[in-house]
This record gives sequence, structure tokens and C-alpha cells, in this order.
Amino acid sequence: MCGCDIVALRPGEPPFLVITELKMSFTLDLLLQGVDRLAVADEVWLAIRASRRGRDRDRRVHKLCRLLGFGLLAVDAAGKRVEVLAEPAAYRPRPNPKRRALLLREHRNRKGDPNQGGASRTPIMTAYRQQALACAEALREGPAPVKQIRLAAPDAARILQRNVYGWFERAERGVYRLTAIGIEALKGM
Repeated sequence: MCGCDIVALRPGEPPFLVITELKMSFTLDLLLQGVDRLAVADEVWLAIRASRRGRDRDRRVHKLCRLLGFGLLAVDAAGKRVEVLAEPAAYRPRPNPKRRALLLREHRNRKGDPNQGGASRTPIMTAYRQQALACAEALREGPAPVKQIRLAAPDAARILQRNVYGWFERAERGVYRLTAIGIEALKGM
């Protein structure tokens, strides 16, 4: 009916239109058909063939359907059993305070935004990398104590000890110097 696979109305009630789109698997075409039907229907359901390990079992697909307000059905090959995978309801993701705190801390600790959008094959400039570069810059002239390096980077002690990039080496207790890799990193700045 007007390009819709299944259209349903509840008799004796105010019009409540339900449209179901059927496909063999979850595809972008099915999703776009559902988006197109949202303008005319009160509820939109997407129905796909049930499988053991296909897209119908992917939690991200369920989440996407809930996010868009679609219902998702898995129909077995014989058409005798239908499983509701996602209800068509407004979706609000659960807040993740840990991830939020990490994101806010990273944002606070960055200085500017030196990353070029769309660039690939270049290291991403994180707040940690910015501080590591500041430590390397402080060591450019020669070995220095952590106390002095901390003026350039508040987390200097942790950065020097972890030495993620291999830029630093301990000259003596509490004193660090640049390695050849660290000198090369500074040349690239």
C-alpha cells in the first residue's frame, strides 16, 4: 500500500497507523525506508529475517533503532515466529559519568586545538602529548630536575616516569634528559 510492506490500523479507535518494512537483512535501504515512513506513521517497525549471528543480534543495531524511534522484529525463515528486538520508543542513552569526566578533563587540559580535521597518518595531539612535548622542550638545553620541568608541565613526574613515547631517560635520581627519539620529536615541531 503506497510502497509500504505492511500497514495496520486498530479498528474502533482513533487512527493509529503502524507501518512495517520487511527485508531479508538489516541494510541502509531498510533504515532509509523507515526514516521515510516516520512522517506518515505513528509507529514504524523494521522486520528482518532472524539469524544466529547476523545484524539482528547486534546490540548496536538495536540501539540505533531505539535512537531513531523504530521497532525491530526478527522473523524466522518459516514465518512462524516473530521476536521483538527493540520497541519503538524514544531513546535516551544512559549517562556514563566516567566517560564524561574523561572527556571534560581532556578538554580542560588541552591548549588550543592543533589537530587538523580529516587528517590521517599523523599523531593526534592529546593533552598528554602536549605536556610530553612541553617536558621535551624544557629538556632541550640539557638534563634538568623534575621540579624545574614541572613548571612547563604539571604532570611532568608521571610523564617522565612512564615515558610512553621513549623520549626521556633518567640521568640521575630526579633528573632527566632527552633521548635521540625525543630530540627527533622536537625537530618535527
